[in-house]
Amino acid sequence: MILLRHGDTALSLDPSVGNIPHWQVGARHPLHVAPWRDEAEVQDDPAIPLVNKRLAGDFLCMPFGRDDVAGDPPHGHPANSPWQVIRQDIAEAHLRLSVPVRGATVDKLIRITGPVLYQTHRVEGGTRAVSFAHHPMTRMAEGGRMSFSPKRAALTDPVAQYEGRNLWALNQIQPDPILRCEDGSDWDLGTYPAGHAVEDFCLLVEARGARIGWTVVMRNAEDDMLVVLKDARMMPVTMLWVSNGGRDFSPWNGRHTGVLGIEDGCAAGGTGLAAALADNRLTAMGVPTALPLGGSQMIRHAMIALPRPPGWAEVRDITIAKGQITLTEAGGAQIVVPFDDGFFP
Repeated sequence: MILLRHGDTALSLDPSVGNIPHWQVGARHPLHVAPWRDEAEVQDDPAIPLVNKRLAGDFLCMPFGRDDVAGDPPHGHPANSPWQVIRQDIAEAHLRLSVPVRGATVDKLIRITGPVLYQTHRVEGGTRAVSFAHHPMTRMAEGGRMSFSPKRAALTDPVAQYEGRNLWALNQIQPDPILRCEDGSDWDLGTYPAGHAVEDFCLLVEARGARIGWTVVMRNAEDDMLVVLKDARMMPVTMLWVSNGGRDFSPWNGRHTGVLGIEDGCAAGGTGLAAALADNRLTAMGVPTALPLGGSQMIRHAMIALPRPPGWAEVRDITIAKGQITLTEAGGAQIVVPFDDGFFP
């Protein structure tokens, strides 16, 4: 296990699969770890993909979801194969994926500075194209609220994640983050469906011309905020995965509850790589769903773990300038946090 520290922040990175099973900022634990990660019967089951056996924190998916083109494991080798340590310091590390992705070399650069976790993935060479996404997960014991950078569409997949356990109606495209439910009602994506035993999935498309996209999760019981930031030009979609007791088969067994995945990437949703490489609903909107390989590409992603200021329920704006990031609440209140303003070019 790779251990990083900075002030009251501690992070562990598992090089056997490239995920982050532990990130603590003060008393806050913003990321989710699957309850079966240390259960022998799950770890010894050859039918369960390694990404699910070791499910935790955040990791890179490449491709995102099912590889129905080359047959790589779910979410690709970055989430299922070892990473080699190239360099490690007290608060940062540089790793390289041991298995090429479509011939490309993938490097991970991770560093922590106070409450901020910066991640960069450099993809060099390779052939053709591949979908990808980050896969951070948080868990809410008693639900919470989400806020988003401006979006121009919200979509659901044509096929359910787990048949019969979806709250949101399938195969819909909406102009804002309000989805139609199976019962005909509307659901504001700003609210986590804590009272529903569901397995759900949707896509949010970033506004045209956006440079930085963001999601803020305010957890009720935990009384904190997780801020997720992305380079919107590289990751034009944010995919939300709601896993709230809807899967009743191993290793989930109905105990994976209150989990939200905030999966920023370049993909066509949960429909598989073949759909992402073909013409689809997003490419018809001018939104790419796969990363062209062959040159040098940089994927930039950051997260911030903060206490929730009293009375905050919705973030309306986020700006980065002069070595800091400013969050503005719906009522106009602001908080400012030091941030590397050169991280997102």
